[in-house]
Order: sequence, then structure tokens, then C-alpha cells
Amino acid sequence: MAKRLTLYIGIALIVGIIVGAIINATASPEIIAEVVKYLGLVTFAFLRLIKMIIAPLVFGTLVAGIAHMGDTAALGRVGLRSILWFLAASIVSLSLGLILVNLFQPGVGIGLALPPATAEAGVAKTAFDAKKFVGDIIPMSIVDAMATNTILQIVVFSVFFGVAMTAVGEKAAPIVRAVDSLVDVMLVVTGYVMRFAPFAVFAAVASVIAEEGLGILAKYIEFIATFYLGLAILWVLLIGACFLIIGGRALSLVRYIREPLLVAFSTASSEAAFPRTLDALDRFGVPRRIGSFVLPLGYSFNLDGSMMYMTFATIFIAQAYGIDLTLGQEILMLLTLMLTSKGMAAVPRASLVVISATLAMFGIPEAGLLLILGVDHFLDMGRTATNVVGNTVASVVIAKWEGGLDAPESPEHEPPHAPSSHEGTARPAPREGEPGGVS
Repeated sequence: MAKRLTLYIGIALIVGIIVGAIINATASPEIIAEVVKYLGLVTFAFLRLIKMIIAPLVFGTLVAGIAHMGDTAALGRVGLRSILWFLAASIVSLSLGLILVNLFQPGVGIGLALPPATAEAGVAKTAFDAKKFVGDIIPMSIVDAMATNTILQIVVFSVFFGVAMTAVGEKAAPIVRAVDSLVDVMLVVTGYVMRFAPFAVFAAVASVIAEEGLGILAKYIEFIATFYLGLAILWVLLIGACFLIIGGRALSLVRYIREPLLVAFSTASSEAAFPRTLDALDRFGVPRRIGSFVLPLGYSFNLDGSMMYMTFATIFIAQAYGIDLTLGQEILMLLTLMLTSKGMAAVPRASLVVISATLAMFGIPEAGLLLILGVDHFLDMGRTATNVVGNTVASVVIAKWEGGLDAPESPEHEPPHAPSSHEGTARPAPREGEPGGVS
């Protein structure tokens, strides 16, 4: 089923591009708007289904993982190592974007009409606010956090809940069994939901191409090509770092995550890829107690593709307006983006919001965002897929540091949660350290 689903998603992606291009070339603007509206319903329905399962899945896997981790010292060690890795990866991503945009200078002589410096880009300007940052981390209500799918807040509550269960000991055994059962049920639900993914991928890609057309890509070919070159280099750096730490097994990692990569790329949604990424890590051999902790934390603090885009797009806009920034200003910008981006986990279109705030801080016209809004979705596809790679590598590396990886399953192995013709048969025994396994 896993191999077939990846194939169906790939076919849906190609067909979506073809159908979208045909609609854009042959239909009137009114018909295109109508078609895009109805295609959007399919994508909207899929993303709603994903949002429906995210909160209980994150809560269940994380609490069960902590409960089976054994002690709070191990939890603190995993958390510290994760944060240090995230900071290092963020510095590399931001620096790479800064280097490439200065090396290739895609904004110099771009040849597009510059919007007036006073024009509004329609993106909210949000400055870093320490109080709001803390409020985005600590939930006022776990019910509200789950209702809004604020992953970082769910992680914080789950850590407290899991640690408390460990402290209570045997009295919490019934809750541990209940949470283990919740995880099993949610993984089966995930299997049901992901069967809808090819339709959502087709609708998402077709609607974007139908509305924007392939022609818009030609106007920004240098900008887009340079950015995707940067993403490719970042992939090599991330997987190369993984290779240095875990050895040759790192080279097969992309095969395990190709399905969540396709979902993330085609829908430009990290949430859509989360459930399958968790499953891919499990099959690669990352103990679930590690993957279920590092992965949701990474979705808030380790968005490598988005980080690179922030420096790349900001300097691109400055180049388009002929604004020269000193090396000191660019380094200050890098540090500013490092800080402000960490407070934007729950903000829609967070990258654009952070870029907007940074432009204002360095005297660059906010209207420059209008230059990239038309192609932002195409760029978002690449950076979202890169976020998946970054968080996958982080989980694998932390697992290696925490005692090693389990034996991998085949990338084409039928996921234990996916419905199949053998439903009702007993599940294989969990690996050591997994929820339900030996801690």
C-alpha cells in the first residue's frame, strides 16, 4: 500500500500540472476562478482531515514515548540535544541563503516593474514580542491548544503530562495503556486519511497552475532556479551531516521519506506530511519515543527550508530596489531572523510575516513582497519539503546519539497502521523503547 500510494501521489502531481496548464491556457478568467474555487474544496477537505488527526496523534505518541523513556534525565538530554541541533541547522540554513543570494544576485536588474515603495503588500507586520513568544509556547488551555492545532503548546503540555505519569509510576499504568491504544487507533485513522492524498495533491497543484500559469515561472526563472539550487545544497549538507553521524545508512533516508516529501511538496503543508513522516521514521529505525518528541518540536523550531528562504527573499528584495546592505547589516539581519522566526510557529504564512517585519527594520520597502507573492506558492512547495528533510535528519541524528537506531524495515513495507487485506491480524511486537515496548 505504501509503495502504491507514493506512485499515485506522483501521478497526481504530474496530472495536476498538465490539467492546470490546459485550464490556464484555454479558459476565461471567470471560468478559471470557478474551477479554482471547486478544486480548492478538495485540498481544503484534505487539510481539514489532517488537522483533525494532528493533535491527538502528537499528544498520544509524545506522552507514550515519554512514559516509556524511563526517566526525566533522558528526556532532558534529548530536549537539549534537539535544541542545539536546531540552532546549528538554523544558522547553516540562514547563512546559505545569505551566501547564495549575494553570489548570484538574482534581484539585480530583475527587469520587472517595481511596486511603489509606499504600496501595501497585504501581509501583517509583526515585530518580535517576548511576552507573545512565551504565550505561544505555554498553553493557557490544552483544549484551546488542541482546537487550534498549536503543536508547540501541545508538546509542552504532553511533556508535563508524560513526566507526571512517569513520576506516578504504577498508578498511571491504566493511562499508559489507554494512551498506547490511542496511538494505535490514530495511526489507523492516519492510514484512512492518507488514502485521500492523491486527490488533494492533484487539486492543489492544478488550482495553482490554473490560476498563475506556467508563464509566471519564466519571469522569475533566475530567482526560482537559484533558490532551488540552494535547497538542493541544503539537502546535501543535511544528509551529509547525517552520513557523518550514522554512516552509509543515511543515503537510504530519502527513500523512506519520499511519500511525505511528495505530500509536503505538492500541498505546501508541513502538517499534511507530519503523520507519514512519523511513520517513515519508525520504519527507518528511529525509536518512537525519540521521533515522537523531536519531530513535533522540530516543526516549531527547525524549519530549515523556511529559514533559508527568509534571508534569500529579504536580500533579493533589497537588490531589486538597489539597496546595498553592509556585511554588518546582513549579519545583524541573520541574527534578527534567527530570533524572530522562532516566535512565528503558529502564524499563517509565517515566512512572509517574518520577512515583512525584517524589511521594515532595515528600511527596505515592504512593497517588495509584491515581487514574490505571485511565485511564493511555488517556492513554498520546495521549502516545505526541505523542512521535512531537516526534521527527519534531526530525529535520526538524535536517535543515534541516544543509543542507536533499530533495524530498518523495507521502505516499501506495509505500514502497520495502514488498512490492508489482513486487517484484524495481530500487530507485530513493538520495538524496544516504543510505546508498548520494553523501556
